[in-house]
Amino acid sequence: MQLNNILSNLGDFLATPGEALQFCSLQFLAVFVFFFAGYLLIGQRRRTAMMVYVVAFSLFFAYKANGIYMLLLPVTTILSWQLTRTICQSEERRWRRLWLTAAIVCDLLPLLYFKYTNFFIQSLGALLESNFAVQHIVLPVGISFYTFQAISYSVDVYRGKFREEVSLLEYAFFLTFFPLLFAGPITRAGTLLTQLKDKHHLILQRTVYAGLWLIMLGLLKKGLVADYISQYNNWIFEDPAGFSGFEDFIGLLGYAMQIYLDFSGYSDISIGLAALMGFRLKENFAYPYQSLNVTEFWRRWHIALSTWFRDYFYIPLGGNRVSRPRHLLNIFLTMVVAGLWHGASWMYVAWGAMHGIAQVVHKLSKPLLDRIPNTLPVRVLSCALLHVFLLFTWVFFRSPDLPTAFSLMNRIFTDFDLAYAGPFFAARPLYSLFLIISYSLLFVHQRTYRLLERMFIESPWMMKFILFLVTVQLLMNFSTGSIQPFIYSQF
Repeated sequence: MQLNNILSNLGDFLATPGEALQFCSLQFLAVFVFFFAGYLLIGQRRRTAMMVYVVAFSLFFAYKANGIYMLLLPVTTILSWQLTRTICQSEERRWRRLWLTAAIVCDLLPLLYFKYTNFFIQSLGALLESNFAVQHIVLPVGISFYTFQAISYSVDVYRGKFREEVSLLEYAFFLTFFPLLFAGPITRAGTLLTQLKDKHHLILQRTVYAGLWLIMLGLLKKGLVADYISQYNNWIFEDPAGFSGFEDFIGLLGYAMQIYLDFSGYSDISIGLAALMGFRLKENFAYPYQSLNVTEFWRRWHIALSTWFRDYFYIPLGGNRVSRPRHLLNIFLTMVVAGLWHGASWMYVAWGAMHGIAQVVHKLSKPLLDRIPNTLPVRVLSCALLHVFLLFTWVFFRSPDLPTAFSLMNRIFTDFDLAYAGPFFAARPLYSLFLIISYSLLFVHQRTYRLLERMFIESPWMMKFILFLVTVQLLMNFSTGSIQPFIYSQF
């Protein structure tokens, strides 16, 4: 009877679409163990069998997340590969440009339809003062990320930055690779496909251990801390007027930490899973809250996306190779579009515009700022001022609408009283502890982190196993009852 129940539950799990395999769930970890065992049995030397196996699992992963909408992924893969192949075969510049345009349009159309149709309808209705009916459209998980990855491949081939011939199977591996499917990081062909095509590429023991370290770190960031503190943060942004200014401010601090731990945790797990499989991906976060100005922040935060917009939007606009006013306009427009990419809402547009204005102001002020001595007090003050600005903009990023954002800020500025601190910490000791520890660890020097990583890699395998079990046990002990979706998976 127990065996029948197990088989029945397994059959239901395999056949039920629309249930995403969250990286921080025990369900995913169990499935990945079986997948990884098969991956090791096949081995990387049998490249074709390995690629077929990984692509099949990636499509299953997409099916669990999106149901029937997962068909968009193979359709995009085939169209993008074929059109890019046509670019390679075309000799005349105008035909190459035409095929590149076709590839970009084919990649973007599904994203524009699923993500922005209702946004356009609502905006047009507000402009014309009409009540147009919105459509029931489900946004497929990960569509923004694999769309941008497909565009980067086509553009890199067109520019001659990636010249290797790629088969359809290799391209399918690149575009459907499941560690990158939900929320990136957006990976270039020169990073993943180059390793895939290397016939002498092997899984190195040190790379595997480094991957396991990143997975554990990501599980603790996302599954333990971010998911736990998200509960209180959600209450604050749902009804800021129902809390004191001090409680709202703590919730805002919590959200700034939550979004960083959530997405950097996902990136750690994603990069770690790829490392277990023998593929080295580039880091996506480089201690962004240690930045001293907004320009530096965007060099450290979500590096894959910020460099994508730099290379495929900002530079084609002219970058800094134009007049000074046009250069500043290019910066502003890039941040506005980056804001809109995060979601079909004017709140995201406002958030992007704020960061665009801040970067323009920083560029204009740089001659004056360069005269200020680079002392420790100056760096501390710069970091603090940047964090105040980031907190202010996170209000608009997280709030569902302007009234909620203004209500939150109004409570913080008019009803902030430190007398609430004692009762708050007494009522929410674990939340407070997680927040204090997380903010303290933000400013750990990179050398310290590298030392801990090296100590883990060089430790005995039994120690690694025990630490992994402790990580899983912590996730189980502090589970909120359901795994929270990764914040960036909705984008």
